[in-house]
Amino acid sequence: MKPIPGMPPAQSSELSRVQDRLTFVYLERCTIHRDGNAITVTDERGVIHIPAATIGAVMLGPGTRITHQGMMLLADSGATSVWVGEHGVRYYAHGRPLATTSRLLEAQAAKMTNQSSRLAVARKMYAMRFPGEDVSALTMQQLRGREGARVKRAYREASQNSGAEWTRRDYRPAEFAASDAVNQALTAATSCLYGIVHTAVVALGCSPGLGFVHTGQARSFVFDIADLYKVEVAVPVAFECAADYLPIDELPGEVRRRMRDAFRESKLITRCVKDIQALLLDLELEDDQLLADVVELWDGGARKVASGTSYSDADFPW
Repeated sequence: MKPIPGMPPAQSSELSRVQDRLTFVYLERCTIHRDGNAITVTDERGVIHIPAATIGAVMLGPGTRITHQGMMLLADSGATSVWVGEHGVRYYAHGRPLATTSRLLEAQAAKMTNQSSRLAVARKMYAMRFPGEDVSALTMQQLRGREGARVKRAYREASQNSGAEWTRRDYRPAEFAASDAVNQALTAATSCLYGIVHTAVVALGCSPGLGFVHTGQARSFVFDIADLYKVEVAVPVAFECAADYLPIDELPGEVRRRMRDAFRESKLITRCVKDIQALLLDLELEDDQLLADVVELWDGGARKVASGTSYSDADFPW
């Protein structure tokens, strides 16, 4: 038989463990190709080689071009490719997830479609925002009221700390420039936050649309997770930028740069991964569990049987 052209895909045993990988590599204004089992990154400064199996995800920023061979190598190596805005602060699209197991996705779907478990996850999300408080008996209506009060208090405190004047949240998605400086900065900051959280969600193989608090939108789960960090990360940055009285046309760019720095300093991607696993599985997956390439067949209820097996008439004589 004529051999299949090209290099064979890497086996799971040949790939680096997740904890040993470069979590995210951000690239912009370059051409990405393949040389053996490494991707090559070429720009005006020259060429660098990055072993594909050492990458968790590649964030493809403005001005990047990637060849078919480069894309194929990243996919075979279990690295997620994510198309983003400058410095990774806007999410546009993604390739395949880093995780090869559907364990998190199945847990997400099972908990989201059961009212009791959905409420339990929602309460856990709110509990993460109210440390030291018992929210186990609160209804969704009570939780929303408490969250609304928390956010308003955070706006007031950020206004006092930064000196930026604050009246109320005025979000106009179709008329961004019609809002005042603080509201423009808040919109830009939350957009950055949604982008980086979306990256973490898809890298883990979860569904962005299956939310627990938010619902009915293709990024509902992204909004759920982003709300865990919005008051801590996005609100202070937005008010500080508005307080600096930057020219209005420079404000969004400055917000994106400061949010990028805040993401790095707070190690937000690492926190997202741990929090998502804790919410959906009540534990943190080991690296080999995330990369486990196991296919099973459903056998009714919670039962599973091995795939790749002939279940012939010997088992079912009729």
